[in-house]
Amino acid sequence: MLALLFPGQGSQEVGMARDVAEQSSVAREIFESADDALGFPLSRICFEGPDEDLVRTEVQQPAILTASIACLRALQEQVELEPAFVAGHSLGEYSALVASGALGFEDAVRLVHARGRFMQEAVPVGRGAMAAVLGLGPEEVAEACAQARRELGEHAVVMPANFNSPQQTVIAGESLAVDLACTRARDAGARRTVALPVSAPFHCSLMSPAADKLELELLRVPFADPSPPVVSNVEASANRDGARIVELLRQQVTQPVRFTEMVQYLTAEGVTHFLEIGPGRVLGGLVARIERRSKRASFGAYSDVDEVKRFISGEDV
Repeated sequence: MLALLFPGQGSQEVGMARDVAEQSSVAREIFESADDALGFPLSRICFEGPDEDLVRTEVQQPAILTASIACLRALQEQVELEPAFVAGHSLGEYSALVASGALGFEDAVRLVHARGRFMQEAVPVGRGAMAAVLGLGPEEVAEACAQARRELGEHAVVMPANFNSPQQTVIAGESLAVDLACTRARDAGARRTVALPVSAPFHCSLMSPAADKLELELLRVPFADPSPPVVSNVEASANRDGARIVELLRQQVTQPVRFTEMVQYLTAEGVTHFLEIGPGRVLGGLVARIERRSKRASFGAYSDVDEVKRFISGEDV
């Protein structure tokens, strides 16, 4: 049984999906549609940079979504894809919704452009931070955050933001609170903590203003019932109801990404093969740490086509 996975922020690189667009007319059309929907040359930034433009949150989010859907459409020309489920990491959930037919591409690209802007505006630069805690279980990381809040006072903000694997949890919040939580995590036995080069503290309560603004945009967009179902970040279970999508995406802005539980859910449902579609190979690496028996492949460049064909046919690579 197959599931498709779509990447989130941090997977971008200048030149992503350029060869896919060169080889596939349907992929080129996706990039052209994104340019038209946004009113600026997103495709040129994806293909040529500069990197300082591509890493801006309000550009990075639609860029990764566009590259992911371009890859998906190009692959569908070459391979018959019949996934039982689709899912994405944070921003990648929007790509999954497009893949499921629940959300139109042009609506999606406009939504994530606004989402990125709202998230960037929610917290003044320098006030927030994110850090990866490695080599410590999620419960211990949550307790380290709780310790930091107790020491700094009840209004301090720091919390788990991404449960990426059993031994990797990203935390987010106010800079001082994140630093202290990292210290407490190391005290508890974390192998190391790594400050992340992000422009805002995503997936924590500081993002509430962004969630409120995004909800207004979401309510303007039509959603259909996803088919195949989308495993949501918020619930880590399959959603088949288009009427629930607005609330799930609103909550996603301030709630942690439960990626470990998402993979565990998919495995329990019978998924054995995970195909990551879009730039980078981050999610495949995380899946390997969560479910070692799983089969994994990725499609982020046209040169991956033959490998994916073998993967889909059962000739595991």
